[in-house]
Amino acid sequence: MSLDLFSAEKIELDAPSEQAFAITPDNNNDLQLVTRGLYVGGAGDINMIMAGDSAPVLRKNCIAGMVYPWRVKRVLSDNTTATNLIGDL
Repeated sequence: MSLDLFSAEKIELDAPSEQAFAITPDNNNDLQLVTRGLYVGGAGDINMIMAGDSAPVLRKNCIAGMVYPWRVKRVLSDNTTATNLIGDL
């Protein structure tokens, strides 16, 4: 078992993520959990619906290997060319 010296600390949005999940873009279904960050494994565009919005926004030219501080509720398959997307919690 690993000792966690920070387990009693309150988790803020700017703190390091503690959990993650793979994202499969889907035009019809929201993610099970709203992200606090989005990791892009392969460069490209991401068509998404942010946590507070109802209309999609297309983020162009996202860089591979980057974690973006986006609270996302859906990643659409249409026009999403970035790959290996991971939602950080």
